[in-house]
Amino acid sequence: MTSSDTITVNALGSASAGFISRLLTHPLDTAKARLQAPANPPYKGTIDVLQRTFRSEGFFAFYRGFGAIVVGGTPGTVMYLCSYDYVKNQMSSSVSGIPEFAIHFTAGMLAETFACIVYVPVDVVKERLQVQRVKEAGIIYHGSYDALKKIITYEGMGGFYKGYFATLASFGPFSALYFVFYERIKTLSRGFLSGNNSDNGTKHGQTIDIPFHHTILGSAAAGAAASWLTSPLDMAKLRLQIQRGVASNVSSPGSRSGEPLYTGMMDCLLKVYKQKGFYGLFRGAGARVIHYVPAMTVTMTCYEEFQRFYSNLLMSKQ
Repeated sequence: MTSSDTITVNALGSASAGFISRLLTHPLDTAKARLQAPANPPYKGTIDVLQRTFRSEGFFAFYRGFGAIVVGGTPGTVMYLCSYDYVKNQMSSSVSGIPEFAIHFTAGMLAETFACIVYVPVDVVKERLQVQRVKEAGIIYHGSYDALKKIITYEGMGGFYKGYFATLASFGPFSALYFVFYERIKTLSRGFLSGNNSDNGTKHGQTIDIPFHHTILGSAAAGAAASWLTSPLDMAKLRLQIQRGVASNVSSPGSRSGEPLYTGMMDCLLKVYKQKGFYGLFRGAGARVIHYVPAMTVTMTCYEEFQRFYSNLLMSKQ
């Protein structure tokens, strides 16, 4: 394939993977957001938030913010996965002596840096919609477009990017760690399948294709580890995002909860730790893991499979 064909394959594969993953796992993301946000009375866990949300607001409450994800999140996923592959391949081919884990860590961090240009506004709209409750007084967002207009009206365009560095501080380490774990598991899988448990992952001079079930297990394990380790950063990021709605008189669960306003991510982490200890930092970690394990499993498995599908499709037409 030509370089343009490779770009096309990667773009189509990542777009398909991103949409399918978000469609299947958005309710779990909503549960995670509500667990991490201030609530009165507080939720007891993932099952509790799912049950209470369904009873009081119905099934479609789980898909609040999904419109923003489809419109903005899909190109964000394309930028994310394509930039990761590009940076990884460039570093691997042009820089010698760098350990593989450092290449994957750097590529994951840079991919998130680029993707957050798209992800951050989408994330702000999505999470404002996810954490609001129908019965609360004040301004209510009536969908992604309505939220977009009201955030611009009350906070200006800058309201979308005030949380850029907080979001990057959360998702950057997650992506970096995820790809370190995922690529290492792929290397171990190839070594195991080659029959000699080596790291070269070749057999008879050919690179071994990783079977479907190995991709599922590897992406799930990497997603579980990375999402749990970075859960406190995600909690702080979410609280910083929704408190801007409070400051602008936009409806949010924190507006009457007595929760302190945070001056930054470190301030948020310290205040939560002082109030609720280690458990407070990892509140919602279980829901985050439950969300990211299937999300990253579906995303990466679909990405790998769709790459093969679109590659074979293009080659068959040449």
